[in-house]
Amino acid sequence: MATSPPTIFAPNRRKALRQRLASLQQRPDAARFIIDDMVDDALDRLSFLRHEPKRALIVGDWSGTLAAALRTAGCTVECHDPALGVTPLDEEAPYPFVQGFDFIASLGTLDTVNDLPGALVHLRRALADGGLMIASFMAAGSLPSLRAIMLEADGERPSPRVHPMVDVRAGGQLLQRAGFADPVVDSHHIDVRFRSMEGMIADLRAQGLGNCLARPGTPLTKTSLARAKAAFAARADADGKVTERFEILTLSGWAKALRPPKF
Repeated sequence: MATSPPTIFAPNRRKALRQRLASLQQRPDAARFIIDDMVDDALDRLSFLRHEPKRALIVGDWSGTLAAALRTAGCTVECHDPALGVTPLDEEAPYPFVQGFDFIASLGTLDTVNDLPGALVHLRRALADGGLMIASFMAAGSLPSLRAIMLEADGERPSPRVHPMVDVRAGGQLLQRAGFADPVVDSHHIDVRFRSMEGMIADLRAQGLGNCLARPGTPLTKTSLARAKAAFAARADADGKVTERFEILTLSGWAKALRPPKF
């Protein structure tokens, strides 16, 4: 008997994060190093694989950079986002996409869906035979400094501050389960140095990386916030900065029609 996936994330909080991202990105100094890295990586992979799509679906690239690059190359592009635009997209809804795309890129959204296997199945079904999917999102190993700081801030009663994330091994299993051919899973990290905890939090919010857990825990009190700032200062290097790591997991796979066995 089929069972429903656990409710880890709250759709309304997830939507609010994306909408706040769109608002904060109007500022000229807004951080965008995560999406820039994902877009550059997707373009590099397309070039390396010599895959020249004619019809593409892009989910989550609020920068519009990937769509612009593909359109310049003569590709027809359809863009969606979980919360932005006239008709926000629900990746977990039954058949959320039309079919026949020869390239799909999902950037920075799949780490906050409750049914990740189901979302990947939807992406697989939307591909035409011979089509390629590339999905990048935040992975296990991200934000170790923030996790440690929040543990010290909460003291004996830690609250959930950072959501659980997928690692390389689980990513490979998910691709196989969703029916992708020739699956490839890899990860890389971005290290960023911050001078203040406020700057770190601002960069997270500007890139839609805040807390959208269904049970996010209690807000920080003045006392716990002071402990967090002290913990940040204690981790600072000789230049007064704390290094934070952003681990990015990339899943890629192809849609290939099953061929009948030879007798």
